[in-house]
Amino acid sequence: MLDKFITPVIKPLLTPVVMIMHKRGITADQLTVVGFLVGLLAVPLLAFEIWYGALVAIALNRILDGLDGALARYANQSSSAGGFLDITLDFLFYAAIPLGFILANPEQNAIAGSLLLATFIGTGSSFLAFAIAAEKFKLEKPQFKYKSFYYLNGLTEGTETIALFIAFCIWPQHFAVMASIFAIACGITIFTRIHGGYHTLKQQEADANKAAENVPSSANYEVIND
Repeated sequence: MLDKFITPVIKPLLTPVVMIMHKRGITADQLTVVGFLVGLLAVPLLAFEIWYGALVAIALNRILDGLDGALARYANQSSSAGGFLDITLDFLFYAAIPLGFILANPEQNAIAGSLLLATFIGTGSSFLAFAIAAEKFKLEKPQFKYKSFYYLNGLTEGTETIALFIAFCIWPQHFAVMASIFAIACGITIFTRIHGGYHTLKQQEADANKAAENVPSSANYEVIND
């Protein structure tokens, strides 16, 4: 929900760092992989209840995630392969953080953490499934033109998820409550994406079929020209 407002603010701040990285020969894909590995460090830190250490790892992951896309665009390295790598590792990172809290306190966090992971699957699958269909119909991306594929809006997006992870690390004793509330919000996102995405694609299919019916066949075209 907040991504479309936050991204334009952050993007210009990354440019000076991106220019330095480009001069040093660093690639966007390298940043993606390094950022993912740094983010994974949060899991053992959470498991051993080193909350602020995990918070640093999460923050660094997000900073590097912002830099890799900016670097790809600056260096004209944007590609479908890079976009695939980025979003795949992002979703793995998102799933890893609740796992860390479950490992820290299974008795208290297992149910809420599992519920959150289940809804993450729903938001992620609805997001990616629509992106595939959007590519087929060449849907415009007015809010995220620089992205490798279509970003479907929702109540819970990247900005909200990272804010949640930060809150988890600051108030770990309230993980179960916060995770449960956010899971409900994810459920709303899943519903709106499925409902909106389904009807959008149905309309696109109807428009495509109507356009095909209005195109004259080659035989008719010859008759008209005769």
